[in-house]
Amino acid sequence: MKREGFNSLYEKSFKENWELQALTDYDGTTLCYKDVVASIAKLHILFNECKLHRGDKVAICGRNQSNWGVVFLAALTYGAVAVPILHEFKPDNIHHIVNHSDAQLLFVSKSIWENLNEDAMPEINATIALADFSIQHSKNPQLYKLNNTLNDIFNKKYSNGISQKDIHFYKDKPNDLALISYTSGTSGNSKGVMLPFRSIKANVQFAEFILPLFTRGGRLVSMLPMAHMYGLCFEFLFGMCVGAHMHFLTRLPTPKIIMEAFSRIKPTLIISVPLIIEKIYKKQLLPVLEKTSIKMLLKLPLIDKVLLMKIKNTLDKVFGGEFIEIVVGGAAFSKDAEQFFKRIGFRYTVGYGMTECGPLISYEQWDRTALYSCGKPLPNLKVMIDSTDPMNISGEILVKGDNVFLGYYKNKEASKDCFTKDGWFRTGDMGTLDDKGNLYIRGRCKTMILGPSGQNIYPEEIEDLLNSYPYVLESLVIEQQDGKLAALIYPDYEAALADNINENDIPKLLDESLKHINNELPHYSQIAYTKIVFDEFEKTPKRSIKRYLYQVPKE
Repeated sequence: MKREGFNSLYEKSFKENWELQALTDYDGTTLCYKDVVASIAKLHILFNECKLHRGDKVAICGRNQSNWGVVFLAALTYGAVAVPILHEFKPDNIHHIVNHSDAQLLFVSKSIWENLNEDAMPEINATIALADFSIQHSKNPQLYKLNNTLNDIFNKKYSNGISQKDIHFYKDKPNDLALISYTSGTSGNSKGVMLPFRSIKANVQFAEFILPLFTRGGRLVSMLPMAHMYGLCFEFLFGMCVGAHMHFLTRLPTPKIIMEAFSRIKPTLIISVPLIIEKIYKKQLLPVLEKTSIKMLLKLPLIDKVLLMKIKNTLDKVFGGEFIEIVVGGAAFSKDAEQFFKRIGFRYTVGYGMTECGPLISYEQWDRTALYSCGKPLPNLKVMIDSTDPMNISGEILVKGDNVFLGYYKNKEASKDCFTKDGWFRTGDMGTLDDKGNLYIRGRCKTMILGPSGQNIYPEEIEDLLNSYPYVLESLVIEQQDGKLAALIYPDYEAALADNINENDIPKLLDESLKHINNELPHYSQIAYTKIVFDEFEKTPKRSIKRYLYQVPKE
């Protein structure tokens, strides 16, 4: 891989793809690559007028949209540090992140700004609207003049119009801090992950290397939050690097809206979390596959191949029909769904990563991936299993390489704790590596439950089994004070209603299912209790359940 800096990748891309479409707000405006360059240049002028220095922090909070991406690139290409903030965070969380990160500027959607308190963020120099880059609030009255003069300053500087020769971005060094990503996490308070340019560059260039068919003019539908590294890196930064065209949904990505967008845009690459794929499998495919007539046909030679091919072709059309592959990551994937997709030859693959690795750790192309694995470690990373027998006995996954972060912002203790003495990053995930280098995730170290005789119990594996049963939408396995296991279950009321099942009969049906589930589990990991929960579990941006909210405190 070339030794050029991260920002150099985008200098090259903007020059080569000058006239191509770059960013589109769904049912809204479109920016070409040359328009993005002009907006970045205008923001650089704004940064300068705001006395922003290299290394100063620029916070961004809003739903995915073209201007979000423009601000992010403007910050990095100026030499500032971007601080993405999830738009779904509560005002107090946003205030805390802005203050903790020492942000000087805050770009924010007007709907979010209405619920914020400027007095709670005393160090902010200016708050700027994402929609039009106008100054909304500043402790410096002179900055309000930019609302009327910014275009004039830009036009004076680029009197003949901006061109490719005017692209001169900040020359970054590998260990320069590029962004601080605040994880919401499943086990406690947010921490500011400090990612250097080498980390995001390594991720982007790996994607470029491993997906050579996704090139200029490729199409992406951005449905994951760009405040999370998975969506930011592979739906946006990778796309912009190769000259692709990104479409931002700019609204809540419900299954209906996503399917409509896929049908219209026909994406060339799809980046997804398991929840979206599993809903399609569970709601649209499973009811058909469970029919007696279909089960019989799938047992007949030749006919089963014809039927499976028909299902695959139908599923391809659901996702637009023109995708190279669907990359699934961010959370565990249902084994039932994965097994079926593998059987029909569906173009999907499962990757694994963490914010602290910017985010990718392992990946394999769809036609080479092993069932239930999350691919192979990236070539520029070293991955080790902390186990006496890494192929058969799970241990913590340890990582070294360019992708790994610098540490947690203003948290030396947490930074020290997450590295071994010899410099390996402790992921907190348990896994095994087979003899071909495929990585398999068992669960989180912190969620592992010690059985009555010292056995390791991974609640995620039990939950995967629970979620495969009818009328279970989500589940969470926790340890009770008596040491026994309980399953919290959020029922699939919609499926029950479709089958004319009364809501009051659901607990009885789930108890029947539990008998079958326990027959499939070792004695030490069987479920003793079930409890119905009436609200969907609270989740992180990558749709993982915030487990710490539901744990039973031990006496």
